[in-house]
Amino acid sequence: MTSQPTTKTTEKDREGPGEPGAHGSGLQAGLKNRHLSMIAIGGVIGAGLFVGSSSGIATAGPGILLSYALVGTLVVLVMRMLGEMSAANPTSGSFSAHADRALGSWAGFSIGWLYWFFWVVVLAVEATAGAVILEGWIPAVPQWAWALIVMIVLTATNLVSVGSYGEFEFWFAGIKVVAIGAFIVIGGLAVFGVLPGVDSDQAGFGNLTEHGGFLPHGAGAILTGVLLVVFSFMGSEIATLAAGESENPQQAVTKATNSIIWRVAVFYLGSILVVVSLLPWDSKSITEDGSYVAALDSLGIAHAGQIMNFIVLTSVLSCLNSGLYTASRMAFSLGQRGDAPKAFARTTSNGVPRTAILASVAFGFVAVFFNYKFPDSVFLFLVNSSGAVALFVWLVICFSQLRMRRIIQAEAPEKLVVKMWLYPYLTWATAALIVFILGYMLTDTEHDGRTTISLSLLVAAVVLVIAFVKQKVRGGRRPADATAAPADRSDEVSAG
Repeated sequence: MTSQPTTKTTEKDREGPGEPGAHGSGLQAGLKNRHLSMIAIGGVIGAGLFVGSSSGIATAGPGILLSYALVGTLVVLVMRMLGEMSAANPTSGSFSAHADRALGSWAGFSIGWLYWFFWVVVLAVEATAGAVILEGWIPAVPQWAWALIVMIVLTATNLVSVGSYGEFEFWFAGIKVVAIGAFIVIGGLAVFGVLPGVDSDQAGFGNLTEHGGFLPHGAGAILTGVLLVVFSFMGSEIATLAAGESENPQQAVTKATNSIIWRVAVFYLGSILVVVSLLPWDSKSITEDGSYVAALDSLGIAHAGQIMNFIVLTSVLSCLNSGLYTASRMAFSLGQRGDAPKAFARTTSNGVPRTAILASVAFGFVAVFFNYKFPDSVFLFLVNSSGAVALFVWLVICFSQLRMRRIIQAEAPEKLVVKMWLYPYLTWATAALIVFILGYMLTDTEHDGRTTISLSLLVAAVVLVIAFVKQKVRGGRRPADATAAPADRSDEVSAG
């Protein structure tokens, strides 16, 4: 293990979250409590939940609930670890900054750039998905133009201030939360047969055990289902990155961490339970129309497809908005630590890392171009090679927390306001489960799991080589203006 560099506290680090700084002084606290609350709630509801759940249901039947429960438990545990580290030291670099200090600069560099790569590819995926919906409503505007418009508008909101990002995300996430909440209530009433004006003979909990049983394709389908749903949970960590620009970072992280259990239980397990109770899991409408559209159609709700298109579009815009924000803040943090061009760490007078935002969206535009010109070659490679990054991130969080707990306990034990349960045993168990899932992906040829993990490992290996070469060249030393561990907004924790 490499030796850890000493943390230096600079005047910039000591700048309070509410103090207006000069041009280039750093990020500022522009996110309000209501913004952080909705980012935390909405961040766990990705467009993948609405779009991708149908394939999971078709693969595992009602047993997909166990797949969601397994991955949901994994996310809760990982978020608990991340919450422990981020509550003690809120930073825009989040897990990358923690890995930098706990494991070495190679770890912070590698996972930071892989995470940035993941989100800029997501920008292209989501921009294209949104453009497909918008073109269906207004066909006079070509699909590529809609993708361009969406990217430009959300880039502009991110460039104005962090507050404008927070405001847009507040309403995007609010629509998602209200929509899925209404779906659960209406669907639940139908399942219990008390929804007025709806005659749905096929709805009921009997659908969970009929039509081949709860596990019609056997217990092995649960793990296959895990591979199909695991990536829809990516985004739950965004609240810990955004907390660094809030009025009370420690409180925001603590609240987001403590609420993750009910968010996963309600939005994922609750909504999927409603879907597989309203309809038989093998209903053709689930795969043809999508699980949520099919569920709404079964209740006789008019224009179900268009309603769901609107909700999916909102989720896509939310994902785009947060993806650009997240990628730019990770680039900013990498720039601060000397792992990216210094320009990435410069901010405007409003505390916006303009260069980091523009660089991130530029790569997003290139990826969109590849999606239209080379969808089955270059773009497919980008998507597959970034596909397993979520699991890599979670694994690094596990190993970082194992070491950071000891560091925090030795230097500032009062900052352990959030603690991982049953440390270190549950941390090791979580890491083992993630490794098992990665290994199982190598056996999956039907759903491209082997291709995804192989290409993701290839890209990760390239980034790791660059990280070690970079570390060797500079001899384990940071540039004079970089910090090994980004500053805490309250009292600086020295790395001594």
